[in-house]
Amino acid sequence: MTGTSPLDGLRFAFGTLTVIPVRVTRWDRRAARDGMLCAPLAGLAVGAGAAGLGLALLLLGAGAPLAAVAGVAVPAALTRGLHLDGLADTADGLGSGKPAEDALRIMKQSDIGPFGVITLVLVLLAQVAALTQAFDASWARGACAAVVSATCARLALTLAARTGVPAARPEGLGAAVAGVVPVRGAVIATVAVTGAAAAAGALLGPYDVIRTVLAVVLALAAAEALLRHCTRRFGGVTGDVFGGLAETAATTALVVLSLG
Repeated sequence: MTGTSPLDGLRFAFGTLTVIPVRVTRWDRRAARDGMLCAPLAGLAVGAGAAGLGLALLLLGAGAPLAAVAGVAVPAALTRGLHLDGLADTADGLGSGKPAEDALRIMKQSDIGPFGVITLVLVLLAQVAALTQAFDASWARGACAAVVSATCARLALTLAARTGVPAARPEGLGAAVAGVVPVRGAVIATVAVTGAAAAAGALLGPYDVIRTVLAVVLALAAAEALLRHCTRRFGGVTGDVFGGLAETAATTALVVLSLG
């Protein structure tokens, strides 16, 4: 087997988690490990795109609500809506009340059930409302919220791919990345993202340091709670569960960053 390149992980992260045109050159467990460790960098790029479009609209005279809608639409567009689709499918699976095998079958269906629709509507409304509040406070706070939430969303995926978390199915993205990230690597990634978020908050003010750190911590806590529930309910993670975790973390971070 040929040696790995430091770029393999970045290609894997951007090639699987975004629509940014990147050629994935390796699809093995080592590339998956490096890719999931690089997932927050993909989130940083997505968040920067969301913040950039939101700020551009503000500069052109649009109000905070339209900037917020753009800030929510960009991550959806840059992921082809896969995370939102995963959230809806996960909600349908959990809401079905059926045994794991039947719930997983429901999640694989192409249509979206009532639990999925309700969850999508509420989550998107919460994201837009929270980001509107952030942009209304200041353009800098809105941009920070867009970047931090998108990065937290992908950090949640890094943690969900840690050693000890099983896959619910033997195939699919969930199986490809389940258990590939060493716990030590997940901890380092968490510390790095939290530190970067605190530094970003420090540019806005002392209180914002606390708020951004709290946003990261609570976003990861919410995603971890969902991860544990899905692991008990389905027997492991799937690609849909990863999508649900990302949207849960992003929404929690945005809500926290909108407060105060």
